[in-house]
Amino acid sequence: MAEPLKNLLHPGLVKDMARHISRVASDFDADRFTALATDGMDTLELMQRAEQIKDALTQTLPANYVDAADSLRKALPAEGKPGLSGWALLPVNQFVSEHGLGHFDLSLALLKALTPHFTAEFGIRRFIDTEQDRALAEISGWVTDANHHVRRLASEGTRPRLPWAMRLPALVKQPAPILPILVALIDDPEDYVRRSVANSLNDIAKDHPALVADFVERHIEGASAERRQLLRHASRTLLKKGDAKALANFGFAAVRGIAASLNVATPVVIFGDKLGFSITVSNEDAAPQRLMIDYAIHHVKANGTLAPKVFKWKTLDLPAGGRHTIDKEHAIRAITTRVYYPGIHRVEILINGTVCAAADFDLRMD
Repeated sequence: MAEPLKNLLHPGLVKDMARHISRVASDFDADRFTALATDGMDTLELMQRAEQIKDALTQTLPANYVDAADSLRKALPAEGKPGLSGWALLPVNQFVSEHGLGHFDLSLALLKALTPHFTAEFGIRRFIDTEQDRALAEISGWVTDANHHVRRLASEGTRPRLPWAMRLPALVKQPAPILPILVALIDDPEDYVRRSVANSLNDIAKDHPALVADFVERHIEGASAERRQLLRHASRTLLKKGDAKALANFGFAAVRGIAASLNVATPVVIFGDKLGFSITVSNEDAAPQRLMIDYAIHHVKANGTLAPKVFKWKTLDLPAGGRHTIDKEHAIRAITTRVYYPGIHRVEILINGTVCAAADFDLRMD
């Protein structure tokens, strides 16, 4: 079984934090910090642990924020020496977000400095939410930074619907202010940065589908393979929903004369095993067709209703009169993002966003 996410923050990490801060701040009470940060930690989930460590920082760092920020910055890795890094910087993000608004520029500079050692995407959001124009004016300058972590922070930290983080309601409603950042990074040499751009555009597509479909149309002509991959990933929500403009951007059209037959090889699935199925697709139209084939699993919820989740599968060019069979196995096992319940589930086949076949299967919890 996978290690629980909460264990990313653990007593050993807290002790390391105390050691690194004590190295640069002789008056830091490492023992008190450690006791406060680890009190009852075993009972807490990940974000609760981060909050408790942040509170311990608040109680043991200098009350003067400028001095506290100076200690945190000096405790970061530098010149080959170890320092605060990795998940230890999640509560540092929270500390800066909670206490640093009155020192806007100093705080953004600290978050920029720490992001190469973890990420500051959580810390900068309160600054954007509080003073959007001022924050974006600074963040926009990071798109040309030599460090790819800083460039990624410019796109990831401004995502309107960043998971695990506070939403940015103003950017959810009107994302235009961050589009120049995304355009500037659309051909970044690092895939790590480009994927962040794609994720931000996908966030925007959930509220402004036409805006993103138009954005993709403007930037796909003559696009490199890397940019095209970015734009495809940015369009994933729209493609799963069968958005006509998004489909057209990638050469897909409404299906014509397409027949699909679905065979479920495992009508009864024991939890932990795999759902096996296959489809045979026939093109009965007089012209070849480009097909985007996905499938949706309709999972049983706690209240007995079904909730669909769409999964990407295959792209296929099918000639007129052509016929093609595809097999698939879908694992149904314990994951951190879903709770499974027994009962009759449903699998659907979507071709260019249209449901073309469906069948049920029975999930049993052994």
